[in-house]
Amino acid sequence: MAASLQKNYDDLLAKYKEMIVLRSAGDVIHWDMETKMPAKGLELRSEQLSLIDLMVHKMITNRKIGNYLDAIEKDRGSGSLCPEERRNVHLLRKSYNEATRLPNKLVAEMAKQQILAVGAWKKAKAAKDFTMFRDDLAKNIELKRRAADILMDAKGTRTPYDALLDIYEPGMTAEQISKVFGGMRSGLIKLLKKVDEGDAPDRSFLSNRVTVDAQRKISSMVMDFLGYQTSGPEAWGRLDETEHPFSNGYYTDVRVTTHYYENNFRSSMFSVLHECGHALYEGGLPIEWMYQPIGSAASYGIHESQSRFVENMVGRSPEFLAYMLPRLRKVSGKALAGVDLDAFVRAVNISERSKIRIEADEVTYGLHVIIRFELEKDIFAGKLNAEELPQAWNERYSKYLGVEIGNDSEGVMQDTHWAGASFGYFPSYALGNIYGGMFLEKMQKDLPDWRASVRAGDFSKVRSWLRENVHSKGSMYDPADLVKVVTGKSMNIRPFLNYLGDKVEMVYGR
Repeated sequence: MAASLQKNYDDLLAKYKEMIVLRSAGDVIHWDMETKMPAKGLELRSEQLSLIDLMVHKMITNRKIGNYLDAIEKDRGSGSLCPEERRNVHLLRKSYNEATRLPNKLVAEMAKQQILAVGAWKKAKAAKDFTMFRDDLAKNIELKRRAADILMDAKGTRTPYDALLDIYEPGMTAEQISKVFGGMRSGLIKLLKKVDEGDAPDRSFLSNRVTVDAQRKISSMVMDFLGYQTSGPEAWGRLDETEHPFSNGYYTDVRVTTHYYENNFRSSMFSVLHECGHALYEGGLPIEWMYQPIGSAASYGIHESQSRFVENMVGRSPEFLAYMLPRLRKVSGKALAGVDLDAFVRAVNISERSKIRIEADEVTYGLHVIIRFELEKDIFAGKLNAEELPQAWNERYSKYLGVEIGNDSEGVMQDTHWAGASFGYFPSYALGNIYGGMFLEKMQKDLPDWRASVRAGDFSKVRSWLRENVHSKGSMYDPADLVKVVTGKSMNIRPFLNYLGDKVEMVYGR
């Protein structure tokens, strides 16, 4: 590589590193806001995070970035760039072109409003009063629509909503998702019919009281099994408690949270599995790509494939539950006394029509996501406003899942995503399930003995497979291309539906 080309490339990455370092500082501030912040700190946090978002935006839109990109792309020697370097340039060009279209004032206003909206959402959810959140939600929608209109032109998408989807799942459109979700919806409804016709297993013991202290020990067991290190000189994570579980961080500092309910110990156990799945992905990215665009997750859908793979495909497997059950008995008092492995496996994998997404079983989960996807499409098509959302939400839950919503805290306000203005995020969960089904099918061919290893308490083979096949690829590929690289096949809902079919047969086919 010529000296001038090398210098421009190195200077470009140096600027990108500054952005990443600042963003990671914002992650820590956001974590603090959700976990340790005193009650009166919200306004200050909103100002801090707004300023950081504005600073990052100014950094990515700095004309120097454009000059470096122009110089690299016009350099006759640019063909000598290796694939990783070319991908870095591509990703930064895309970010620069899109970011330069968004006014600084709008970026700062969105960031501040999102923090205020999350604060309003927390109070409204606790009070079960949507009107306390409605105006902040409406403001979020207004600002996001303004941004989407701008990004639609920058990204070359057909609709504003497609522009938002591209943020989370590059290259994906609402039309494509609708087709995929249509096939998935049909498959899930067929499985639900089998569930309705079968005998539901007893799961009453899952509501037995397990103290928070005992659940903290369970969390430690889960993290030890996964290899998520939260103590000692090699620690790169930590676990804290918050209203809505989440994970955030970068490479060597990736944090997870959970929420404990004494009458529902499985909630925290599976949320820790889920969030640690995210953390293992972030911590498993190639260290040599740290501070580079390719050193990040391929998409939110791929991220969710990793979290739900660990939570469900491993965490709800008979093999993992066989490993955990005797350990759960030791710390849970009498909660699981007399419960055998078969009963435990069937109870944990029960399917039922429910109101809460994060508590939903694998069969019904996709329907929760489809509802949110349809509502978001209508919002950004101008067919639905904030005030109308509760009624629209309740109607779809009645139609798709046959459940009646009692109040808006268990309805339209159950998730934090819209409070944080993460419109376009929800489809990633269902796409993650589809990707995960394809990854599982491939891993079973590559590691036919993985279940025996998990039963023995050894997750290292699975973790290594995920790291080698998914984590190590970073953002070298768009998600659809990555799936094809890993599995040799284009996106297909069949492996996931086959996986669910086997599970329904295990639980209800007797």
